[in-house]
Amino acid sequence: MPAHILAIDQGTTSTRAILFDGRLRVVASAQAEFRQIYPAPGWVEHDPADLWATVLATARAAIAKAGVAAADIAAIGITNQRETTLIWDRDTGTPIHNAIVWQDRRTVDICAALKAGGHEAMITARTGLLLDPYFSGTKVKYLLDSVPGARERARSGKLAFGTVDSFLIWKLTGGRVHATDATNAARTMLFNIATNAWDAEICALLEVPMALLPEVRDCADDFGVTDAALLGAAIPIAGVAGDQQAATVGQACFAPGMMKSTYGTGCFALLNTGSEMVPSTHRMLTTIAYRLRGKPVYALEGSIFIAGAVVQWLRDGLRIIGAASETQALAEAADAAQGVVLVPAFTGLGAPYWRPDCRGAVFGLTRNSGPAELAQAALESVGYQTRDLLAAMRADWGGAAEGVLRVDGGMVASDWTMQFLSDIIDAPVDRPVITETTALGAAYLAGLQVGLCPEPAVFAKDWALERRFQPQMTAEVRAAKYGRWQRAVAATMAF
Repeated sequence: MPAHILAIDQGTTSTRAILFDGRLRVVASAQAEFRQIYPAPGWVEHDPADLWATVLATARAAIAKAGVAAADIAAIGITNQRETTLIWDRDTGTPIHNAIVWQDRRTVDICAALKAGGHEAMITARTGLLLDPYFSGTKVKYLLDSVPGARERARSGKLAFGTVDSFLIWKLTGGRVHATDATNAARTMLFNIATNAWDAEICALLEVPMALLPEVRDCADDFGVTDAALLGAAIPIAGVAGDQQAATVGQACFAPGMMKSTYGTGCFALLNTGSEMVPSTHRMLTTIAYRLRGKPVYALEGSIFIAGAVVQWLRDGLRIIGAASETQALAEAADAAQGVVLVPAFTGLGAPYWRPDCRGAVFGLTRNSGPAELAQAALESVGYQTRDLLAAMRADWGGAAEGVLRVDGGMVASDWTMQFLSDIIDAPVDRPVITETTALGAAYLAGLQVGLCPEPAVFAKDWALERRFQPQMTAEVRAAKYGRWQRAVAATMAF
């Protein structure tokens, strides 16, 4: 059997391709950033051509760097930015519009109208999600309403909807497969996570023709084979999961009560609740962590829209840093006595507040405040938001969650940020040896499907700790700092 697995990690600001060997060790990788499009305040789009071009380029580059033949690759695993919405023509493969990104807030009015109509309780009960522009369903409705002729073409079966994974599967297979996995389907607000099927009533409510929707498969499943001309051989696509669920798998959070938090563009914390679908009373999301052999495992999730993106703002917006790695030295040099607080609600506040109308704010500025204080406040904002999430999730779960938080993503390379996270949540934070756990999870799922990787219990034994961060902050300082954050959030929402 071929002894390599290719993971495609299509993220919000960049695409990565990582080639793993049969023991899930990284052999080679490639990464490419792509353009962010902001047509209006609070609107975010991607050009689908950029998504496809970077996937193809990075996959080819990783294979070339490794010096292996495409025929040596046993399977491809795909993981992707979730909720980002595309609709394309089934005959030509041409998208009818730019992809509307998960961060986009343009469907606020649609969500408000559905809430006013009394539909939120029903939607939440069936999908586990709240009525928010974050999810794909209202984005689909917007596109069908806004693009001339789209609704008629959708009803006649001429168009296809998909999250990014589905679009990539379509492109990689030359249009032969229109499918998604259960984790991505669960983020659309159109999928009933109890019955594990598209919900006809919600689709009718949003005027989304069901002919538009992809087939839903397990996370480790047959998603077709690639066109041989694309990568040099026909390679099976055997694993698919949304980025946060893939990271949950990569972190080996297979037991109920285990938690992970991923720090990429946003921050997403998941708590495994096993076979139990736990309804949230603290405005968390109930979602599918993964589905294997037709059996879903559920999770509670808290979503923060801005985590690593706040560092990008320091770099690209304020231009006070040249690279993300500079933030740690700045934070260490900051005057902590100033107590500057940054609420990075650039595209609204996520869980547990769910205020899409909010925008970012900075509090506590003095004449002496500068780049160091802003960098420190930016990094601290990630810790504060994580504490908000964990408190709500533990309350929903009944306090049975493990005390340790497993972390991954680009931001966890910063020791300063991880130490502050441990301090402010008052719990150990475990950073694994492999921090690219999103790609690792996708690779594992693909390897599991083709028989190259072991069952989850065996895979979990290989999870390796690189460093554990223990709380060092006093209770008094922790309470004072978090209280300041809570006042800043309240003021932001009031504004």
